[in-house]
Amino acid sequence: MIRAILFASFVFLVATFPATWLLMLFFGNVGHPLGYWGVLPLGIIVSMLLSGSSFRGLMGTR
Repeated sequence: MIRAILFASFVFLVATFPATWLLMLFFGNVGHPLGYWGVLPLGIIVSMLLSGSSFRGLMGTR
């Protein structure tokens, strides 16, 4: 059980890393230097929006 939680946490952090890293670059260029943990909540939201918008679902297969 503990291994599954650790593995899921690792996969979650790896999956949200690209969006979080790009947001860190954006905020750094704007003048708000934020770290990884400061931008992580917004990175999670952006990752969910991108994955939801790219998913066709069952309704789009007809």
